Amino acid sequence: MELRTAPRASSLPGNAAFRGWNRVRSRRNRAGFRLDSEFGGARRGRCSPVTGGPVRCSSGAEEPPRPAAARVIYGVAPAMGHNQESHPESHFRVPAIVTALEKMELTPKVRSDDIVELPTVKPASVDDLLHVHTRAYVLGLEKAMDKASDKGIIYIEGSGPTYATATTFKESLVAAGVGMALVDSVVDASSITQNPPTAFALIRPPGHHAIPKGPMGFCVFGNIAIAARYAQRVHGLKRIFIIDFDVHHGNGTSDAFYDDPDIFFLSTHQDGSYPGTGKIDEIGVADGEGTTLNLPLPGGSGDIAMRTVFDEVIAPCAQRFNPDIILVSAGYDAHVLDPLASLQFTTGTYYALASNIKQLAKELCGGRCVFFLEGGYNLHSLSYSVADSFRAFLGEPSLASKFDDPAILYEEPLAKVKQAIQRVKQLHSL
Repeated sequence: MELRTAPRASSLPGNAAFRGWNRVRSRRNRAGFRLDSEFGGARRGRCSPVTGGPVRCSSGAEEPPRPAAARVIYGVAPAMGHNQESHPESHFRVPAIVTALEKMELTPKVRSDDIVELPTVKPASVDDLLHVHTRAYVLGLEKAMDKASDKGIIYIEGSGPTYATATTFKESLVAAGVGMALVDSVVDASSITQNPPTAFALIRPPGHHAIPKGPMGFCVFGNIAIAARYAQRVHGLKRIFIIDFDVHHGNGTSDAFYDDPDIFFLSTHQDGSYPGTGKIDEIGVADGEGTTLNLPLPGGSGDIAMRTVFDEVIAPCAQRFNPDIILVSAGYDAHVLDPLASLQFTTGTYYALASNIKQLAKELCGGRCVFFLEGGYNLHSLSYSVADSFRAFLGEPSLASKFDDPAILYEEPLAKVKQAIQRVKQLHSL
């Protein structure tokens, strides 16, 4: 892992989508979409940088949390100090979501019987990380924090492009710790109720691109992979089913479990997108052969495609695997308004995914299910899609019609989608 002082954003190599961020963002906004000023205003002050410990965005709730009685539990780790100006994976992302949840009255402040926010949690330890990442990487990044303190921002060579600041290491430990704490909460609740809360880790930096040997694609540590190993060794949950619906392939998660028969990794992503991995014929190796399923979707795939994929691929795979818990890499960058890809999911698509996955967990593994925030770079579509996911967890009607504009959608390439589905079904005997 090599580190150097980061150049200006416009000159960062290795990711054309990132280089085109400002150009595409302007085009998206002109299409009748804007970033609410409140997301960039004073309300962000509710999330503060780390000063050596965990961070949270307070929703204003003062009562102690009651996870077992709630229907939704979430944790917040905004990583306010991990930020590079003009970078799409910015410190605005989690506060935008928190603001939307407050605006839509989806916080403990007004829904204390239904919704719980984790109190400040213990960061992951180095040992927790070493169940997924190499010691050389973890300790090397920790040591590099001194250089980040001197230089401000450092750029991690070959990571496409991933940066680090002086707080990145500590804040990444907090993010991983939130995921682990939510696993604790959901598992503990499932031991005393048949309807445990669905959990959502509102955390960054994201994690599904981080490979065992280093960071990649905006991701520092593999949050969902770390939580999967934690669920196995601490709670004895042997069989883990991971669904990744980010627009990009979760190559880091895939690499961590490619030979593991007890962790099924299923990824839907845009065909040909970053990082170029996740081909249909990548199905795992050795004892893990058959427990990796990749379904690249053609550009333009949207709501019809994803609902079909869930019914014909995701649900049958999960039912056959029969997991002890479902973990979800919830990337919201497949939204039609997101600047870094060209699928056309809508807020309604994410509502359906959240609702269907929750029901799948209820049927297969006692309702144990934890979502982990991954991508999503248009603050408006990201925040309201996450909020509508919360409504799905609560079993309440979607408000997607208030946010989605059908006029900007175009015809989906359903023939190509059908071909991809049929090929993956044949390959995996579905």
